[in-house]
Amino acid sequence: QVQLVESGGGLVQPGGSLRLSCTASGSAFIMAHMGWYRQAIGKERELVASLTTSDSTENYAESVKGRFTISRSSPKNTVDLQMNSLKPDDTAVYYCYAALPVGGGEINYWGQGTQVTVSS
Repeated sequence: QVQLVESGGGLVQPGGSLRLSCTASGSAFIMAHMGWYRQAIGKERELVASLTTSDSTENYAESVKGRFTISRSSPKNTVDLQMNSLKPDDTAVYYCYAALPVGGGEINYWGQGTQVTVSS
């Protein structure tokens, strides 16, 4: 059973930084994609950043480009999200996801979410 464990959320002042980490355990295989979505109160869940493990392609929401960086880390099936120059609009619950290749498709797994609050 694949489980995603997230860490690193919290309260930070505008302009500050946080680093989120997510590890997908329970699979002998490398995830095809991993990344982060976020959902603010009253808004739909949106993709923040994703990473394709086969070629390390990174994808970012326009609102975070130049401020956030996604990267692979240790142990296997771990990704980090470095968030710099944080703004109040970045306040949301951040959810990690991982896509496990199965047959010709993928199965998506989700973490429980970690709160990021940007406030003075």
